[in-house]
Amino acid sequence: MAFFSKLKDRMFKSSSKLEAGLEGLVEEATDKTAAAPRGAPASPPTPTPTPAQTPAAPTPEAAAPAAEPAEPAAPSRPGLLSRVIGRDTAPRRVLDDEMLESLEDLLIQSDMGVDTAVRVTANLAEGRYGRRLSVEEIKRALADEITRIMEPVAKPLPIYAKTPQVVLVVGVNGSGKTTTIGKLAAQFRAAGKKVVIAAGDTFRAAAVEQLQVWGERAGVPVMTAPEGSDPASLAFDAMTRAQAEGADLLMIDTAGRLQNRADLMEELAKIVRVIRKKDPDAPHNTLLVLDATTGQNALSQVETFLKLANISGLVMTKLDGTARGGVLVALADRFGLPIHAIGVGEQIDDLAPFDPEDFARALTGLDT
Repeated sequence: MAFFSKLKDRMFKSSSKLEAGLEGLVEEATDKTAAAPRGAPASPPTPTPTPAQTPAAPTPEAAAPAAEPAEPAAPSRPGLLSRVIGRDTAPRRVLDDEMLESLEDLLIQSDMGVDTAVRVTANLAEGRYGRRLSVEEIKRALADEITRIMEPVAKPLPIYAKTPQVVLVVGVNGSGKTTTIGKLAAQFRAAGKKVVIAAGDTFRAAAVEQLQVWGERAGVPVMTAPEGSDPASLAFDAMTRAQAEGADLLMIDTAGRLQNRADLMEELAKIVRVIRKKDPDAPHNTLLVLDATTGQNALSQVETFLKLANISGLVMTKLDGTARGGVLVALADRFGLPIHAIGVGEQIDDLAPFDPEDFARALTGLDT
């Protein structure tokens, strides 16, 4: 529950328009409804009678006395049930085609993508079309649908009996791979697992230093190599050490690589070939770390890495930045890859196993 509070407080704080957009749509419809009586056409004028039809003017004695103004009708008293539980005064809007189209637009703006947004709104309309819904009811319906999409992919990183379990971590530059490895290593170490880290990003001294800081913090050894060394050779040596020391997990960092760099992609393939000389089943997990702030670009990253590596699961970072978060729903809907964890900050407890219900509630702005 503590992580949900943090997730809701930090996620989408700077750019998410979903919650405000929902409220705006319903309030807009309510304002239009309230304004309708003022804009309604006036009652038609009484036709002036023609001379032939004009009756003789009544004499003063025959004139009827003016009618007394009617007393205003007393407001009807609410029924017993309404008086006990109170009236529902929340503004409501009919879920019609116009409303569904507006909802689609809001979901697309939250980085959910066109296909997923259309699917979510179509499912939401089932059994609700034509009903008047409040903002809270729409939020809950959206959260239920998002949860339904994401429940099948919410899986923690599997731990196998065979040791060392090799976890290869990949992703583009700046996605948060190094920090994710440090956090996961610290959490596994706290759970009683013996962990070794291989600083395979030998081209970036800052990445090695960052892993060393995390290693010291978590009590986990970090194997390094001189800058510019062959990452595959380091991975081989790290496997040798992990086997000799009886480590439960070996986590291998890799250099950030862009999808269009064939040389870096070949380097990744070489790392896999080399560690398989030690264990034909390695790597046992290949994690793709994605930066939530990249939005729909995350979809193309997954497509590319699936072609080049046997991606077994995803970790989404930086949901506390300018991310809109909906891309995670699109990833689940399109690829069905396990989502192991999400991150909302730099501290060790800012990375937690993915909970689809908490995520859906945070995305839609629900408190409970």
